[in-house]
Amino acid sequence: MSELVLSSPDRDRGVATLTLNSVANRNALSSGLLEELLRLLEQAEDDDSIRVVVLRANGPSFCSGADLAAARSGSMAPIVRGIVEVQRRIVTMSKPVVARVHGSVRAGGLGVVAAADIAVGSTESSYALTEVRLGLAAASISLTVLPRLTDRAASYHLLSGRAFDGAEAARMGLLTCAVPEAELDAAVESVVSEVLKGDPQGLRETKTLLTAPLRSRLDELGQDMIDLSAELFASPRARRAIEAVLSRGRQPRPPA
Repeated sequence: MSELVLSSPDRDRGVATLTLNSVANRNALSSGLLEELLRLLEQAEDDDSIRVVVLRANGPSFCSGADLAAARSGSMAPIVRGIVEVQRRIVTMSKPVVARVHGSVRAGGLGVVAAADIAVGSTESSYALTEVRLGLAAASISLTVLPRLTDRAASYHLLSGRAFDGAEAARMGLLTCAVPEAELDAAVESVVSEVLKGDPQGLRETKTLLTAPLRSRLDELGQDMIDLSAELFASPRARRAIEAVLSRGRQPRPPA
């Protein structure tokens, strides 16, 4: 069995903890990780003893975004589709999903955070929508990210690719709240404890009401965003930029 995502169900309490565990590549969203995460989300959905899902990560990064190394071996379309399907599964689950966010979160990783019903992060965590610097657009994650952000914040960060911390992420709506790193576990535990006080039917129906706009966006725009992302990843400009990142470990030079 793969250990790209670890599952720790506490059925007595009603909490399933899913942990991204691809530490070597900073929990990049590879096809394998996405497939495993989808499988475990489905498993938690089907388990009547589970009432809340906690999504967290091992290592210094929560998620470094899409696995760019896959671009060397072929189409990025399967990964792009997997990113959209993970967002869809989180949004459409009948059980609340709480994200515990630490470290760095880049590009596609923000879609996972934005899809969660509640996202608690550390003030020291770091975020960036870096797609624009690689000749890409944050198309697939725009399905959940854009509804979370103010219009001005979205324009600035998607166009600049600038990094921002957890406190700013909370102010603009990406995070529910941000606390010092030392208090992160306690803050997540407090949130989970409060959510567990809800009746399963009440949680299910309330989440259905809350996620209606996101579900509509995913249904209406999901395939278009998959197609756009795959097309941009396959473009010569993006391929050159990605190869520069992979080969030299730094951002590519600005285009001429």
